[in-house]
Amino acid sequence: MTVGFAMLVHTALDRASQTARHWATSGCPIVIHCDKMVDRETYRRFTDSLADLDNISFTPRFRCEWGSWSIVAATQKVAEQMLEKHPEVSHVYLASGSCLPLRPVQELNAYLQARPNTDFIESVTIADVTWTKGGFDRERFTLRFPFSWKRQRFLFDRYVALQRAARVNRRVPKGMLPHLGSQWWCLSRPTLEAILTDRDRNSYDTYFKRVWIPDESYFQSLVRIYSNDIESRSLTLSKFDFQGKPHIFYDDHLQLLRRSDCFVARKIWPQANRLYASFLSNDPKVTKNAEPNPSKIDRLFAKAVDRRTQGRPGLYMQSRFPNTDWENGKTAEPYSVFEGFSELFSNFETWLSKMAGGRVHGHLFAPERVEFAGGEKVYNGGLSDSAMLRDHNPGAFLTNLIWNTRGERQMYQFGPGDSQAVSWFIAVDPKAQVSVITGAWAIKLFRLGINSSVVRKEAARLQAVEAEHLNVLRSPHAKARVRIWSLAEFIEDPMNNLQAIMDDIIPGARRRLTEAPMMQDLDGFGRFLQTLKNQGMNPYLAGDFPVDLQSVPTNTATRPSPYLVKK
Repeated sequence: MTVGFAMLVHTALDRASQTARHWATSGCPIVIHCDKMVDRETYRRFTDSLADLDNISFTPRFRCEWGSWSIVAATQKVAEQMLEKHPEVSHVYLASGSCLPLRPVQELNAYLQARPNTDFIESVTIADVTWTKGGFDRERFTLRFPFSWKRQRFLFDRYVALQRAARVNRRVPKGMLPHLGSQWWCLSRPTLEAILTDRDRNSYDTYFKRVWIPDESYFQSLVRIYSNDIESRSLTLSKFDFQGKPHIFYDDHLQLLRRSDCFVARKIWPQANRLYASFLSNDPKVTKNAEPNPSKIDRLFAKAVDRRTQGRPGLYMQSRFPNTDWENGKTAEPYSVFEGFSELFSNFETWLSKMAGGRVHGHLFAPERVEFAGGEKVYNGGLSDSAMLRDHNPGAFLTNLIWNTRGERQMYQFGPGDSQAVSWFIAVDPKAQVSVITGAWAIKLFRLGINSSVVRKEAARLQAVEAEHLNVLRSPHAKARVRIWSLAEFIEDPMNNLQAIMDDIIPGARRRLTEAPMMQDLDGFGRFLQTLKNQGMNPYLAGDFPVDLQSVPTNTATRPSPYLVKK
């Protein structure tokens, strides 16, 4: 008694020929079905390459299409021919042309002879299936699928929608409970004969011809009717990614495949010369006599899925970009955004660089150009100061800046005069620390020394922009650490407010500020705001600012604090 291999082949026929020859010369009969979509000349060369082996035969060809009944029909045909032509076969092992044996055939025969009535097929009820990705679960058995998902997608989708609207519910054949599982199985002769010769086979076939992806359910369901000993697992190592696409094994997976202890693996890259050279042998030195255990390498595959779906924080990979919210953290490092500070303090950027020790930029999202620290035109990672390039994708620009400067905290200025397209990106980024002095934009207008309708209109525009930005920062969806003061509120106790910001930037340092930035001269600023009010524009974001500001209050707490110096 021996195992027979039923092969479904549609591509990389040279590799399929190598694998078939390996099994055939090891004493195993082979029946091959080659997809009818393979042209005649290629098929002729394939059959000629195996013509010298009398235990290899070929079946009539079907045009096989993914998710269609034709794959099941081809499988039935190779199984029937195997049972008819080779009475010595005790088990039939279904494999593809991209399969590769990992252990000697003699070892597989010994394993199956020790389990003569056991059927190895993954067979799981619909309720327990966890691996279906973006397809149908119960509906694949209750709806009809006469159209090709790949070639007739429009008709496919519309027909599904129509059936759902009409509440179509196909009746499952009596006595059968639908199961799902891997297409690649190894069934005992009695079970396979029972499935193929059942008097109700026509009704089963008719039903499954309109099932979604029947090759994953036909044998998996019917085996439950006839088998007395099912091992619900496949002897073939076949791994899928988080999207349901099969993993492809390459030469650098050699040791990984050896560790699995499985008898066969798929899918193998056709150019994996090292894998084919290593495994297409019956060297007794590699005999293990071990139970197939693909779970040994599951941890590595789980890590691969995590890396593909999550990756490193702030690094957008081809496997995730540009899918929204597939990133593992929008940015790589914490960074700080200051709004209104460079308007209130004349030397704020210099002071902040000295106090915080990071890199302090100007307005990165200024309309004219990117104001990199030091006036640089090109920054880390080849980032240009071009506003046009930046505004093409502001979120990506900020992400790249933070990624390219990992290890050094980045701080920059922002305001209502800047491009606002990045507002939501900042607001929902947990790595962002945002400090806002509302209404500080009015200081620039005040310093122009002009009172006119033009100034009033500009003030109204800037306030409207800032108000919208504040709504974003206060959104329940915001994840950034945000501190907001009105201008009047901030200058009442500037040193403690600055201290709170520094404590956020350097947590745990407990360093008291010993030096303060220089505040702009605000004499007459209150009168300027009142003039705007008199003209009909209410600068409410500046807060309750006194009309005549004689002096700037300073911190008078018990602990000594440095005084702010007015310019």
